[in-house]
Amino acid sequence: MSTDDQKVLMAKIGAAHGIRGEVRVKPFGDDPLSFADYGILTTRDGKRSFEVDKARVQKTVVVTKFKGINDRNQAEELNGIELFISRDQLPEPDEDEFYYSDLTGLDVLDQSGETLGKIVAVQDFGAGDLLEIRPKRGRTFYIPFTKDFVPEISLDEGLVRVDLPEDYFSEGDPEPSEDAPDR
Repeated sequence: MSTDDQKVLMAKIGAAHGIRGEVRVKPFGDDPLSFADYGILTTRDGKRSFEVDKARVQKTVVVTKFKGINDRNQAEELNGIELFISRDQLPEPDEDEFYYSDLTGLDVLDQSGETLGKIVAVQDFGAGDLLEIRPKRGRTFYIPFTKDFVPEISLDEGLVRVDLPEDYFSEGDPEPSEDAPDR
């Protein structure tokens, strides 16, 4: 998929806030207000679009007023809608910086060149970023997304090389194998 037609999730609309059409929005990004900087936001399929009229940070959400949404009933209908922009609207990342959407789908190889699986997501459960990897068979597993564990990322080649300790899979997570059942 080319970057021209990739969609990047910027935020997700939550519950209505008040009676004037405002909603709570959960932003995805370092700056909680950055989703408002890209102009028109769309649903993944592009059938609906939204333009931010105003937004303010309130605790863990951004209270947002979208143009054309003027009362609580309209705002309640938006709950759960994910807001996207086109990947080409984002600035190019600096060296050694990556957009999570660019990592999804990359092959994961160990230091010997053996394929461990593909990246299906980048997760953060509170202790730092983790790459979620789906092997050909078996359950997904996680590796820390740090320079020590992920010394090489080649977007051009579509791969990530990981350097895992020998006992990495013996601490409770079964090593992905051909014999493991799909779940």
